[in-house]
Amino acid sequence: MTVTYLTQEGHNRLKSELEEMKTAGRQEVSRSIAEARDKGDLSENAEYAAAKEAQGMLELKINELEKVMATARILNEEDMDTTEVRLLTSVTILNKKTGKEDTYKLVSESEANLKDKKISASSPIGKGLLGKKVGETAQITTPAGEIALKSSIFLYEK
Repeated sequence: MTVTYLTQEGHNRLKSELEEMKTAGRQEVSRSIAEARDKGDLSENAEYAAAKEAQGMLELKINELEKVMATARILNEEDMDTTEVRLLTSVTILNKKTGKEDTYKLVSESEANLKDKKISASSPIGKGLLGKKVGETAQITTPAGEIALKSSIFLYEK
């Protein structure tokens, strides 16, 4: 069993998404199937086949999200250890090659969003930073090549 660690915000978002799929999503797929069924011979009805495939994909997504929710653990940021980089840590890193400094928050894969400066703890950079203390340098292999990142500040956003 794989445990998924989420913030309260991430848990609420996934719960809402699951509820939407189970209600409106299923209703929409049912409507599509009914409309396609009304068009005649099901053996040669491409709309019916597409609607049934959409139903299968929706049920697969629902099943996957239910598994995530069943194993989800909500982390309280105030209770987190701030001596090293961990899940939910906001860490300021310095790219030693470019000299660019940026702050990112390490989150679970389902909450990752680069636009919001949230990176997955299971990504190459996230894995490389986990466990590092202030001032330590992480040598990280990314698809773009090897990079050295120095962690400088750990923050918790309240």
